[in-house]
Amino acid sequence: MKRLLHVWAKHEKYVNVVLFAAAVVYPLIFTRQYLINVGILCLVYVLLSLSLNVLTGYMGITGLGWAGFFGIGAYTAAILSTKAGWNFILTFLAAMAVTGMFGLLIGMPTRKLSGRYVAIVTMAFCEICRALETNMDWLTRGSRGIPNIPRLELFGMKFNKQAQYYLILFLVLLAVIVMGRIVNSRIGRGVLAVKDDDIAASAMGVNPFSYKVMIFGVAASLAGLAGAFYAHYIGFIDPSNFTFDQSTIIISMTIMGGLGNPMGSVLGAVTLTVLPEILRPLMDVRQIVYGVMLIIMMIVRPQGILGGFNLKHIRQQDSVHKEVRNE
Repeated sequence: MKRLLHVWAKHEKYVNVVLFAAAVVYPLIFTRQYLINVGILCLVYVLLSLSLNVLTGYMGITGLGWAGFFGIGAYTAAILSTKAGWNFILTFLAAMAVTGMFGLLIGMPTRKLSGRYVAIVTMAFCEICRALETNMDWLTRGSRGIPNIPRLELFGMKFNKQAQYYLILFLVLLAVIVMGRIVNSRIGRGVLAVKDDDIAASAMGVNPFSYKVMIFGVAASLAGLAGAFYAHYIGFIDPSNFTFDQSTIIISMTIMGGLGNPMGSVLGAVTLTVLPEILRPLMDVRQIVYGVMLIIMMIVRPQGILGGFNLKHIRQQDSVHKEVRNE
């Protein structure tokens, strides 16, 4: 494993190109509608896991109610497209703006709370969202859900399955770029400083409150983007799509893949989306097998598959060792 990581760190750009190329050709090789649907669902969860990783992996704030933001994005897109006739580009932007605003609102009162209490607040927020989605019949149609959500189309041309796959792949790539820009900037260094010790960071001139609220907003907006795509892709949503169980799945993917590592989110989301499909022939016992595998994984490697690995640091260490050997 260690040797593999060093090889990966040395050739990271080439590995990323190969992985992205594999994602691009996937619907061209696996042309069955079912397999393309699984690929799209994988990418939706990748986007959700990436958004949660921004908050939990980099800022160290545990979000147990992430399905709440997912649902807000989905309902925003569904309502605006069915009642106002907005196209998907506008509904995507609106979903990001609305969920980002809710992220800011949740981030502000939780600025002085520790991790476990923030987790409880986000969990309560998810339940509040579900209750509102169920009871605001005049807006959300309650438990009946919103049907006939317009499918993705542009200039009168409807997206087929492959086009929808490439759209969500583009959104995932956009999220990875945003994460990279944040982490490799002054803001990213401030975020990591606040995560390690907010008191020390404050003494060095970093405002923990501003950074926490900002990251909450960015992470929530990405979850809202995933929700907006999901609403247009499925064509029907109801409150049962955005329960605490959904939040548990999202955080399981993020932790299993590895906190603070974008590739960990990709790996965790793909694994936990594909695994139930592989175990489908086992029928009733597949959920038991699925749960046991998760438990074993958490016992063997609680930090996640790629948790604790920083390819940039590995490259720096290899460079230092090489200079020492040359001397």
